[in-house]
Amino acid sequence: MANKRSRAASVPPTATPAPARPSAGSIVLAAVLDAGLVLVFVLIGRASHNEGLLGTLQTWWPFLGGLAIGWVLMRAWRSPQRIVWTGIGLWVATVAGGLLLRVASGQGVQLSFAIVTAVTVAVFLIGWRALALLVRKLSTPTD
Repeated sequence: MANKRSRAASVPPTATPAPARPSAGSIVLAAVLDAGLVLVFVLIGRASHNEGLLGTLQTWWPFLGGLAIGWVLMRAWRSPQRIVWTGIGLWVATVAGGLLLRVASGQGVQLSFAIVTAVTVAVFLIGWRALALLVRKLSTPTD
């Protein structure tokens, strides 16, 4: 008992507790949100060019592959809602990996497409994490 008190007394009251490990549900939700938002990006792009849904998978798979590579490289399951490094790392991996996979598979990549891809995927992958952070901050009671 005395040992517990001495340890508790040595921790300053302003110390931040270690972050909790994310639940399996929050990891799955983050992965589904990421993949779903990449799909939304693809659907918006295809609709803006009056292209049908038939080629959606052909357009989606390279970016989904880049996203999957990013999840592994960033170990995103450890902190799926973090903006830095998870969100930014996933954005870079999704865009770079997706564009490289498109080139490797013979699909075209124009500069304008690469720019629109980078901006849109950043808004989606980093944006939902920023919104989640804002909601957490607003819902946390202040002392």
